[in-house]
Amino acid sequence: MAAEKLRDLSQPIDVAVLDATVSAFFVTGSKEERAAADQILRDLQANPDMWLQVVHILQNTKSMDTKFFALQVLEGVIKYRWNALPVEQRDGMKNYISEVIVQLSSNEASFRSERLYVNKLNVILVQIVKHDWPAKWTSFIPDLVAAAKTSETICENCMIILKLLSEEVFDFSRGEMTQQKIKELKQSLNSEFKLIHELCLYVLSASQRQDLIRSTLSALHAYLSWIPLGYIFESPLLETLLKFFPVPAYRNLTLQCLTEVAALNFGDFYNVQYVKMYTIFIGQLQTILPPSTNIPEAYSSGSGEEQAFIQNLALFFTSFFKFHIRVLESAPDTVSLLLTGLEYLINISYVDDTEVFKVCLDYWNTLVLELFDAHHNSDNPAATINLMGLQMAQVLQRRQLYSNPMSKLRGLMINRMAKPEEVLIVEDENGNIVRETLKDNDVLVQYKIMRETLIYLSHLDHDDTEKQMLRKLTKQLSGEEWAWNTLNTLCWAIGSISGSMAEDQENRFLVMVIRDLLNLCEITKGKDNKAVIASNIMYVVGQYPRFLRAHWKFLKTVVNKLFEFMHETHPGVQDMACDTFLKIVQKCKRKFVIVQVGEREPFVSELLSGLASTVQDLEPHQIHSFYESVGNMIHAESDPLKRDEYLRRLMELPNEKWAEIIGQARQSVEVLKDPVVIRTVLNILQTNTSAATSLGTDFLSQISLIFLDMLNVYRMYSELVSTSITDGGPYASKTSFVKLLRSVKRETLKLIETFLDKAEDQPHIGKQFVSPMMEYVLADYARNVPDARESEVLSLFATIINKYKATMLDDVPNIFEAVFQCTLEMITKNFEDYPEHRLKFFSLLRAIATFCFPALIKLSSQQLKLVMDSIIWAFRHTERNIAETGLNLLLEMLKNFQQSAFCNQFFRSYFIQIEQEIFAVLTDTFHKPGFKLHVLVLQHLFCLVESGALTEPLWDTATVPYPYPNNAAFVREYTIKLLSSSFPNMTAAEVTQFVNGLYESRNDPSEFKKNIRDFLVQSKEFSAQDNKDLYAEEAAAQREQERQRMLSIPGLVAPNEIQDEMVDS
Repeated sequence: MAAEKLRDLSQPIDVAVLDATVSAFFVTGSKEERAAADQILRDLQANPDMWLQVVHILQNTKSMDTKFFALQVLEGVIKYRWNALPVEQRDGMKNYISEVIVQLSSNEASFRSERLYVNKLNVILVQIVKHDWPAKWTSFIPDLVAAAKTSETICENCMIILKLLSEEVFDFSRGEMTQQKIKELKQSLNSEFKLIHELCLYVLSASQRQDLIRSTLSALHAYLSWIPLGYIFESPLLETLLKFFPVPAYRNLTLQCLTEVAALNFGDFYNVQYVKMYTIFIGQLQTILPPSTNIPEAYSSGSGEEQAFIQNLALFFTSFFKFHIRVLESAPDTVSLLLTGLEYLINISYVDDTEVFKVCLDYWNTLVLELFDAHHNSDNPAATINLMGLQMAQVLQRRQLYSNPMSKLRGLMINRMAKPEEVLIVEDENGNIVRETLKDNDVLVQYKIMRETLIYLSHLDHDDTEKQMLRKLTKQLSGEEWAWNTLNTLCWAIGSISGSMAEDQENRFLVMVIRDLLNLCEITKGKDNKAVIASNIMYVVGQYPRFLRAHWKFLKTVVNKLFEFMHETHPGVQDMACDTFLKIVQKCKRKFVIVQVGEREPFVSELLSGLASTVQDLEPHQIHSFYESVGNMIHAESDPLKRDEYLRRLMELPNEKWAEIIGQARQSVEVLKDPVVIRTVLNILQTNTSAATSLGTDFLSQISLIFLDMLNVYRMYSELVSTSITDGGPYASKTSFVKLLRSVKRETLKLIETFLDKAEDQPHIGKQFVSPMMEYVLADYARNVPDARESEVLSLFATIINKYKATMLDDVPNIFEAVFQCTLEMITKNFEDYPEHRLKFFSLLRAIATFCFPALIKLSSQQLKLVMDSIIWAFRHTERNIAETGLNLLLEMLKNFQQSAFCNQFFRSYFIQIEQEIFAVLTDTFHKPGFKLHVLVLQHLFCLVESGALTEPLWDTATVPYPYPNNAAFVREYTIKLLSSSFPNMTAAEVTQFVNGLYESRNDPSEFKKNIRDFLVQSKEFSAQDNKDLYAEEAAAQREQERQRMLSIPGLVAPNEIQDEMVDS
């Protein structure tokens, strides 16, 4: 094949053959030719000398695909090897690229026809500039500006290069360059901006060429956010931009530039200029888009350009108000312009476009929070003492100023409220009411922000909020505004402000709301209509547990209404009724177990009497939810005798069925093989699990009743599964019969695990249940064929050890013997098989390492090696949960061994291996989410060698002739060697500096972490991908701080989300 000779790079490459190979890959080749071409091109790309052929290829090919291939090779060299190349080769390449760009962009025809090629060359040039400028190419900016003045097309391309440069340095640099390099480039751009500024102003004032002006505005847009402010406010730049704003061809680009200026925030120094800019802008805007325009309508019928204009307008107003609204508030003549701007923004907020709405909502949230904070402080007696009379007056004056826009904003929030998570009933694209199948995360995020905003608005004026909501509800009742969507958004808004009003006002408000909604349900005809109203009633009542706890009659009416909805077969209504019932019971459980005024018995007793008819229309999963709810009620009963009596009555139906099946099985075991019976057994066990979830220790009497029979069924089904798989081969495990049997086994284990996990820590309970399971469950696991082993066995014993801790010490050897070897054989063949077993196996190991560590010390060195190998194998895993469990387990092992008598022995065997493996995953981008734990392990190792805990050398004294003064010196040298050989693109000095930095910062976690982050960037392992995982810990701390703030404001954390034992006695 002619293409094979391309591999010989000792002479100039045959460009015609290369063209044919590239063409075979991209366009003309058959499947085989494409595969062969792909292999040759990959080999060429990997050849370190290939880049020397780039100029020769670019000069001799006409194929655009070949040019792009050559530039791709060059880009790789610039990114990873540029600084290692000889100076003359770098200069030659730099000059060649510059000349080709100038040549192609110097005349209109070639600039247009070769546009894609020129753009790629621009990108390459900017990559070179990032390395060489300012130190090795000091004249870059003057050269560029001088070239721009020679022709208008070159000038247009120079603007494109300048824009690229700004984006590279300011927008895409995180993870690509070290902090030091970014700082250096920013300083250089700042100091040389004068030339760029003059060029832009010259073009905008002198050129008539539309494309050039657009490129210039686009380049300016990239620079405005960071250049010295004098270039904006002390030059004609702003006036020039405002002149371009009314011109349709430049309107959007100019508006983007003005938005960048609006978003600058450097104190009050340029307030006069901002007011002038805003005043001229509003004047021009009122001509372009008269205030009377129906913006949502204009948007839906507008062109792409016009829609972009509305989007840009939203960005301009939100940016300007975010930073400069105070300036506009301060003078009477600008207040009216401010209100005009807010009016525009409220109208834009009604536009039916998610992105536009997000921009507006984000700002409304900020503004309302700011107004609320001032209001909150003025209402707070402690803070009022600190506020002087004048400041108080200002706060009140400001609230008065915004009262009208805020009232309109309440209307907007009520009209556009997003759907909360609890609502399961939605309208599909055909206008039918159906059960929701997928959660839309964007909508949930939007709901969260809207809810927060509406709560602040409610705090600012409770009466107006209440008035607007009740007015809209009256219009629903009268039929004037009746529509599904209007009722939905209104009820979601009512539910979302739960907890924000004073209790008496909330009670008055809710009595009216619930009464009106129940009336609406009575008077409205039509199945779909009733389903929508039912969904809204359930959502609203579920949000107000405080109200329900205070009003037994309402609570009883609501619960009976939910029981009514449980017979309603419309999709989603029963699910929502069961969910709401559970939510209400969790917050009001005490109310159901005491005899209320005017009642003969507690509600729970009345409910248990009619249990069979209440649940008769429910699906099995809904019945399980119902049992969990009633379990919560029973749990609230303080009298143990009554509690046991209620539990007996609750479990009567499933227990009768269970006794019947077990009785038949004693006559003939074949009964248990009938699929209908297996399904019934599964359903009974699931019902028990649901009740155990809410009852905890109180479930003891019930589980004791069925425990041994249940284990016998477990063992029988287990043998059946094993036999089926042994006889039927691997596909037998996929048959519905085997799957059903395994479901029963899993549910048995889940029931025991749930009970033991929820039960209070009473050792006798542990002993009562664990001993029988050693034979039935553990021995069975070991005996089974791999495909018949349930991973839940592992999680059950992990739960037991986590619960009963050191009391399980004597049982650990038996657990090890039964599960360790056989599970490892299943999961270490590859990274894919048995995913459930993997995670649960390491969770079990972690429980043992944490609470029964002495059992690990007793392992033979061979067994311990197996444990360590499996841990290393776990954190190498690309499945995040498994890797994290492995790393947490490793940390437990390191801490426990360091404090044990086997410290020297353990670390001599494993220190080097652990360090090497951790660096391997740390520098692998697939393991980025484990960054925090990788850092903790390394920090532990570096602290350990400096702590003096190790009294014997870590190196092998027999094979290493050089005696190191101490372990720290050995580890330092070993680490430098390890990293130098792994990253040949880093100099010895850089590696040594990094390792020394680790030693120096070992006691300062944040500095240690920062060191490692910089190393990952420097080693080029983590380039411009998403590096948010490297900053995950900081983000988590911020989230916790935010939650504490939210807890301090009534209503911000929904009453259902507050994890408290709400006082409902």
